[in-house]
Amino acid sequence: MIDISKIEAIDVHVHAEVSCHDPEDPVMGKFFDAASAYFKADRKRPTIPETIEFYRERNIAFCLFTVDCEAGIGAKRISNYEIAEIAAEHSDIVIPFASIDPHKGKMGAREARDLIENYGVKGFKFHGIMQDCDPADRIAYPIYEVIAEYKLPAIFHTGHSGMGTGMRGGAGVKLKWGQPMLIDEVAADFPDMKFILAHPSWPWTDESLSMALHKDNVFIDLSGWSPKYFPKQVIQYANTQLRHKVMFGSDFPLIKPEKWIAAAKEAGFRDEVMPLILKDNAAKLLGLMK
Repeated sequence: MIDISKIEAIDVHVHAEVSCHDPEDPVMGKFFDAASAYFKADRKRPTIPETIEFYRERNIAFCLFTVDCEAGIGAKRISNYEIAEIAAEHSDIVIPFASIDPHKGKMGAREARDLIENYGVKGFKFHGIMQDCDPADRIAYPIYEVIAEYKLPAIFHTGHSGMGTGMRGGAGVKLKWGQPMLIDEVAADFPDMKFILAHPSWPWTDESLSMALHKDNVFIDLSGWSPKYFPKQVIQYANTQLRHKVMFGSDFPLIKPEKWIAAAKEAGFRDEVMPLILKDNAAKLLGLMK
């Protein structure tokens, strides 16, 4: 178990992009090439053990997940079981999340239940743009039903996506599935499920802020952008009405957590709000503290 008193922060948005067993998928590799150029990041992706070592050195706990987009772009996923098993060996710092392509429907729901009951998975990750799926498509509801049954959180990508940016035709992926308001219907239908809207959601930032204000089960992670580029209303609401609803996320390995934190300290967040963003809000949502 994670000892909250001994860690500096919780990063709720960390990607596993290199399997311990399988080579990099060539389809996903093209997306990595483009994303590395867009983010001006190192093309070499860290392994899962390297990621764990990186975060342990910084004394930061983190949620780790892959993105299952086998139907959307035809790229082989990293196994959720691989992530869960290695996370179990490092449970003092790693919080395992899983990703299941919504198109897997009831079979996906069976996998979700097995991962929760037998492998200790603590949450889920959806990426409508890469999965080519409206978050409110009823095909995903059997998976959501399992997540809601266990009252677990799920991270949903929102806003622009660096994945596909600069590629021919955006590599065929559709930004419309990143509009936050598409998730509002799901949040209304599953009040026992916790929804984390990932990123500042540009160009639909105000939709995410509205949803987090309106629904007690909707939260925001601030990953994917340096805080120095955040729209001003993100800072405004994080300092006031949404002070208990926003959380630190980096989008590692494309953005390093220490760079995000350094930028956040200069972005205008109030001193009393920073501990909430960096650790306390996520700790409460994840059930690590009351």
